[in-house]
Amino acid sequence: MGLVSNMSIIIDKNFKFFLLLLLLFFSFCSKTFALDPKEILVVANLNAAKSKGLAKYYMEKRNIPKNNIVLLFLTDKETCSRDEYENKAIPPIRKFLDNNDHIRAIVTIFGVPLRISSPKKTQAEQNKLHTLKMKKKDLEDQLSTGDTIDLKIRQEKEDELSNLKNTISNYLKGIDKLASFDSELMLVKKDKYDLNRWQPNPYYLGFRNQKTNIKRTEVLMTSRLDGADETIVKRIINDSIEAEKDGLKGTAYFDARWKNPGEKKVSGYGFYDKSIHRASQLLSEKKRMSVILNDDNSLFQKGESSDTAIYCGWYSLAKYIDAFTWQKGSVGYHIASSECTTLKNKDSSIWCKKMLDKGIAATIGPVGEPYVQAFPIPEIFFNYLTEGYLTLAETYLISLPYISWKMVLVGDPLYRVNLHQ
Repeated sequence: MGLVSNMSIIIDKNFKFFLLLLLLFFSFCSKTFALDPKEILVVANLNAAKSKGLAKYYMEKRNIPKNNIVLLFLTDKETCSRDEYENKAIPPIRKFLDNNDHIRAIVTIFGVPLRISSPKKTQAEQNKLHTLKMKKKDLEDQLSTGDTIDLKIRQEKEDELSNLKNTISNYLKGIDKLASFDSELMLVKKDKYDLNRWQPNPYYLGFRNQKTNIKRTEVLMTSRLDGADETIVKRIINDSIEAEKDGLKGTAYFDARWKNPGEKKVSGYGFYDKSIHRASQLLSEKKRMSVILNDDNSLFQKGESSDTAIYCGWYSLAKYIDAFTWQKGSVGYHIASSECTTLKNKDSSIWCKKMLDKGIAATIGPVGEPYVQAFPIPEIFFNYLTEGYLTLAETYLISLPYISWKMVLVGDPLYRVNLHQ
């Protein structure tokens, strides 16, 4: 399924105001953020080979306290049920958090499920669906009888039946509770909230002046260290640490689809395309990294991005284009519908998996159809990431509009991009 945008995006669309917002944020980010290793909880799966060992490896590398670990016993598959998540994951994690209120971020390790399947419909949902179906059946029965019906009345009933079918279809499409394990884990401290679709992220900069039904104290940062095998996970950890020390080297590649609309107000796909332009512009202005922007309908092709340090682009659905040589510590994501549905399937060509296979250190993607406005806003994410003040997990948090939804951040949450060479 392609990207669909049928919901308005609540964001700051005025560029000058956005830059002011960035400056204002720096006035409080030092107190609110500055993620420390002791504030990290590591979650591994005892039922998955290598998971505990990789957790220990990461904790030693990052000097995370030895007690900051929760070992779950879950399926070793990439999808777990909602019941399994609620009964086997939430209780031990919440117990640890109750006794360690300084924890601000959770990192899930290779072997922890990637997504949570949808639970059964609630009684209220079943009741509403039953009512709609009964109305549909009643209309169908009326139209199928041999009784003579006035042509005008028949047409009205046929129109009503058609509208009712659309209502049922839209209602079923609107019930979507499949979520990424990590995105749901961001609200592990909160007892009750609507599982259907998403919740607004109170840390997202675009919602800073909006009231949300989620409090900041109820939200945790999440990230995962994952990939097709344990060697990829260790490489992510080691590359992130080495890039912090030696500096991230290479070029930033931004792949927009259209020309920059300038001051024109845009939404949906147009907004994200414009945001890619803005990300490119902001990074170019820093003059500490070479930036290449592609703004036509073609995508970067093989050999065109030989030294990639930063990447953001769209749209090649579930078909990775091998145009990049990923530098040590590289970060990037591709905006498309289902680019993190698996990290293990060897036959998959989705972007997250292939980028990790090929050498990227951190990436972002959804486990199912997220709608375009669920992606981190490129100009926020890459601007803060390359400033180097915030970690990868913190940058993701402030650029991500929705939680309890489909997105996944793969990478070391403590990784700080270092361009100060």
